[in-house]
Amino acid sequence: MSSGFAWSICLVGMEARPVRVEAHISDGMTAYSLVGLPDTAVREAKDRVRAAVTSCLYEWPGTRIVLNLSPASLPKTGSGYDLAMAVSVLAAMGVISRSRAGQCIMLGELGLDGRVIGIRGILPSVIGAMKTGKTKILVPQANLAEASLVPGVDVVGVHHLGQVIELLGGDLMMPLLPPEDPAGAEAEDNTPAPAVGPGGDFSDIRGQAAACQAMEVAAAGGHHLLMIGTPGSGKTMLASRLPGILPPLDVEQSVEVTALHSLAGTLAPQDGLIRQPPFQAPHHSATLAAMVGGGSGVPRPGAASLAHRGVLFLDEAPEFGARVLDSLREPLENGEITLHRAAGAAQYPARFQLIMAANPCPCGNAGSRRATCTCTPYSRKRYLERLSGPLLDRMDIQIQVESPGRGSLAGAKPADTTAVVAERVQRARDVQRERWKDRGWDLNREIPGPFLRQPEGGFTPELIGRVDTVVEQGRLSMRGAQRVLRLAWTVADLSGKTVPGLAELGTAMTLRRQNEGFSLHV
Repeated sequence: MSSGFAWSICLVGMEARPVRVEAHISDGMTAYSLVGLPDTAVREAKDRVRAAVTSCLYEWPGTRIVLNLSPASLPKTGSGYDLAMAVSVLAAMGVISRSRAGQCIMLGELGLDGRVIGIRGILPSVIGAMKTGKTKILVPQANLAEASLVPGVDVVGVHHLGQVIELLGGDLMMPLLPPEDPAGAEAEDNTPAPAVGPGGDFSDIRGQAAACQAMEVAAAGGHHLLMIGTPGSGKTMLASRLPGILPPLDVEQSVEVTALHSLAGTLAPQDGLIRQPPFQAPHHSATLAAMVGGGSGVPRPGAASLAHRGVLFLDEAPEFGARVLDSLREPLENGEITLHRAAGAAQYPARFQLIMAANPCPCGNAGSRRATCTCTPYSRKRYLERLSGPLLDRMDIQIQVESPGRGSLAGAKPADTTAVVAERVQRARDVQRERWKDRGWDLNREIPGPFLRQPEGGFTPELIGRVDTVVEQGRLSMRGAQRVLRLAWTVADLSGKTVPGLAELGTAMTLRRQNEGFSLHV
């Protein structure tokens, strides 16, 4: 009778939990069992582990073997436990040092010939492994570059089980196979999603001065934005330029965003830390699971989480399913998504900036100078009502984007370059961060509504009264009033004002409900 153990990591959402993989070899009839709430991929690991061990020319025990993944109450998913299971069996067989096996954390899938294959979710796993106090982490060679992004961790890349046996004090009975090309060592054929938007310079935009101002205000304060305009008016172009004027992510934010993309399997082996704000633009046919996350077992992150610290762009927003759109209401408020499944709950950050674009009607020609709208008033109303009131209430900026005429386009002055706009946005954000640092806020978007009505909120009773008048007229909700006040702060920061005044409040009101065209001076 003998036993051995090794450590691995289980990811529940972004939370990494240590898993003790135990192997027990005892006398009795030949049997090989695995316990500890494994999913199908984990159960299949039994055969992969046996084949990998025998490929290293070690005789598999002809007795009873029990593998236990502890804690048994935690559902285990994926193939990342293979290496730890093989090491625990080898430790129980006496091939490697039991004490050295228990000092490391093992991550990786095994091939039938003993090769260690790359897995997804390495970065959050390594971040979680740091908290266990283990001094060494063994990862697939294909994931070494990604795992090395975490500072202060002794990470060792391995390409074969035989290499692990040597590292843990065992005698290798066969020559090591050479490492494979890293490009072919991925566990899954995942095409990496772009980290940033399509690109292009802000100066490419002509004849859209008001829309460019709205985009700059949105970037400076992290505000959500809705654009309504005819096809070809430049809505998609405007949205694609937004990531370029956003400040780059700091180190902590970069690690967090990169970990999410690693977990989703959209991070290429050669990629380093994602430094630019991510840009996600799902198709309007996206399902609820694709948007907020889902899947069998422990759910995976969706587009909303992959846009964390960046931009989520919904083109043709009314064409999205009503449930898909309304599922964004909660993360817009609290910046996270919690998914509950029978196998457990997973929580993912989702602090994104939402940009929506929509046509004014089903045919798209309402208000167009070039074509006549063929839609009935009822169909136009039904079309825009696909964007629910509670969702629209959460859109800080709501503007109309008009198609410039040929003459005005030819004579229009180009917008400022991306570099110039980005510099102004950065200055405004620096002002916000310094002003609210003692209160724990980074952006004006994060200011609580009740605080804005206090004397410390920066608004005089007269200005608050003007906003309340619009609320009493039914043209603005209380949530909308709070967003107007936040917008006013951002306009003031871009203008170099220390506190918002009537002019900044009027600009904020116009940006909030541009299509209604009402004034605070009424």
